Amino acid sequence: MPFWVYILRCADGSYYTGHTDNLENRLGQHNTGAIASCYTFKRRPLTLAFSQEFVTREEALGAEQQIKGWGRKKKEAMMRGDWAEVSCLAHERRLP
Repeated sequence: MPFWVYILRCADGSYYTGHTDNLENRLGQHNTGAIASCYTFKRRPLTLAFSQEFVTREEALGAEQQIKGWGRKKKEAMMRGDWAEVSCLAHERRLP
């Protein structure tokens, strides 16, 4: 069974990152507001900005945690597939 990490673009311009084993169902839950305690509940409508499939839940969870630690510019570079920019932003963050 595949797993996904995904990024939603919220109506307020913010991003939400999560992982799931059923992307279509999870997106439906977010968009209908099925989980009132979720960050996205008051930020609908939502659009899927990015998703990537993984073989294991551990890989998807690891990617989610990594992405959640990134800033907005780095997330947007990844969503564009601009890996050179992702790398540049990673190096900038490590500089004193």
